[in-house]
Amino acid sequence: MKELNVGMVGYKFMGKAHSHAYKDVSMFFDVPMQPIMKAICGRDEAGVKEAAHKFGWESYETSWRNLVNRSDIDLIDITAPSNAHKDIAIAAAQAGKHVFCEKPLALTLADAREILAAVEKSGVKHMIGFNYRRAPAIQLIKKLIDEGKLGKIYHFRGFYLQDWIIDPDFPLVWRLQKEVAGSGSLGDLGAHLIDMARYLVGEFDEVMGMNETFVKERPMVSEMTGLSGKAADNSPKVSVNVDDATVFIGRFKNGALSVIEATRFAAGHRNGMWFEINGSKGSVRFEFERMNELQYYSTEDEEGVQGFRTIQVTEPVHAYMQAWWPAGHVIGYEHTFIHEVYDLINAIASDKMPEPNFYDGVKCQQVLEAVDASVAERRWIKVDDI
Repeated sequence: MKELNVGMVGYKFMGKAHSHAYKDVSMFFDVPMQPIMKAICGRDEAGVKEAAHKFGWESYETSWRNLVNRSDIDLIDITAPSNAHKDIAIAAAQAGKHVFCEKPLALTLADAREILAAVEKSGVKHMIGFNYRRAPAIQLIKKLIDEGKLGKIYHFRGFYLQDWIIDPDFPLVWRLQKEVAGSGSLGDLGAHLIDMARYLVGEFDEVMGMNETFVKERPMVSEMTGLSGKAADNSPKVSVNVDDATVFIGRFKNGALSVIEATRFAAGHRNGMWFEINGSKGSVRFEFERMNELQYYSTEDEEGVQGFRTIQVTEPVHAYMQAWWPAGHVIGYEHTFIHEVYDLINAIASDKMPEPNFYDGVKCQQVLEAVDASVAERRWIKVDDI
């Protein structure tokens, strides 16, 4: 079997998720190429050395440039913070490496377009990490829509609610710094809903939004791990320059309407990603914290027994499930990353472009910046004008 040598930048939250995917994908799926975990990269030598040993990587680097230039690497996987994406992705493309990058693609739309131009010029394969597409229930929704089971789509309404920074003394971790993350709840959480809406309903035509930063200052962070952080005693407070919450309405090019909310200030919601789609023949509801279930309503059911039904999306007939457990034995968050890696490997092996790719990353970034422009100008913004 051919091998696919992987080099990954980043080793914390997303780095662990991606490492797990490379390690387990061939245990459950028949892959045409075996992913080899060649090298993992991070600036902190002690930290990345420990991660390499713990996650199962053959070696480690402390310079992403060294990693990109290694002759034994075929694919560069970027799980570092958003401000590092552009330089690494472009250098990887110029070195002839395939690129897998976490979302959002870049800090700005201009940077995202530069990245897309670089990978298109080099001809390498590229994929962006919108992992929620890989939940089997989402694939079932896509199938229902494509087969016309929902009819003409009228509405997409979704929210992504978290509460991990609701404490005003929670420190200013990198996700709360615009120069590192690009934006706050909109780019981190709202981007997933934007991608989901594009994937299932279509392209956005225009948007209008509002946002708020509820806690204006936070203690300077001294230590970060994943989503958590610590501040030193008597740490000075610094200004927060990203949104804590964003809400926007939108119109799709096909005439459907959308309402999307993203916030990190919804007490009691740890990772509440939920959406509903309404069409002329039916509706679907999905809640990620119950990712193995889909709520489906059909107007074509017999009168008197119509209602939302719960579909347990664990049968082998559903996407990816033939590789896992007997029906009813549910899968979880980490499996969406395994599905991503499985699809990426198949695309590279068959010389096809995977989806979602950097084109989708650019289109998502375009909507993000249109929402930001709308907030700033307090008016409707045409997405294609951005």
